[in-house]
Amino acid sequence: MSAAPEDVVTLPGGRVRPVDLSHPLGPTPSEPAPPQIARTSHTDGAQLWEHWYGIPAGALPLGAGFAGEVVTASTHAGTHVDAPWHYAATAEGAPAWTIDEVPLSWFIGPLVVLDVSDLRTGELITPALIDARLRAIGHALTPGDVVAFRTGADRLWGRTEFWEHGSGLGRDAVLHLVDSGVRLIGTDAWSLDRPYPRIGEEWRTTGDPDRLWPAHFAGADRRYCQIEKLARLDELPPTGATITCFPIKVAAGSGAWARATALVPV
Repeated sequence: MSAAPEDVVTLPGGRVRPVDLSHPLGPTPSEPAPPQIARTSHTDGAQLWEHWYGIPAGALPLGAGFAGEVVTASTHAGTHVDAPWHYAATAEGAPAWTIDEVPLSWFIGPLVVLDVSDLRTGELITPALIDARLRAIGHALTPGDVVAFRTGADRLWGRTEFWEHGSGLGRDAVLHLVDSGVRLIGTDAWSLDRPYPRIGEEWRTTGDPDRLWPAHFAGADRRYCQIEKLARLDELPPTGATITCFPIKVAAGSGAWARATALVPV
């Protein structure tokens, strides 16, 4: 897909096309606990200033005040980053980092997109499968790579079944990536683990604790971050793009919203 001239940015290293990888933060059936937005109109803004300072609307340059919003949302709603603190109180034998403690260098780097959209919903992504997909695109992981899995679940964004779809990583797959120098792992699904409803169903039938969110709990052994609910991974090349996904600096947060963006060379 060719980019329109206004979609190309010239940086010191060359020209790139930004691709927005984020879903909007707002009410959606795709979130079991959807964000809520209370909006303040321009008229409301003018009335507020009159209440606070006695300034009538007619005195304002445009006869109106400023619009605004108050958002009530989980830090794990929409496209967001999970901090090590989300997984456990400790990581690698030390206090786990909260989102405001994670180095910014973790949130920018070469992006590797692995297409696993051929897998069935609930299928486990293994180290062997990761290595096979890396060989297929001719890439060897290097420290600082950001790996994102395209499960195809994002095509269901805006529908209630979104959070029930997609494949997911297990503990071994997470450790395999982190031990290769990957500190940020992404997915277009609701969770880096297999879908929550699938995990709940298996617990009722097997009672096996090893099946309970193994990708997340692997963060107690290795420090790493996830970025979940990515969008438009299908528009990116397997390698060559750079991702930036700096999270909002939520004080002592277990996660935070991020405007994930891929910079694709043109």
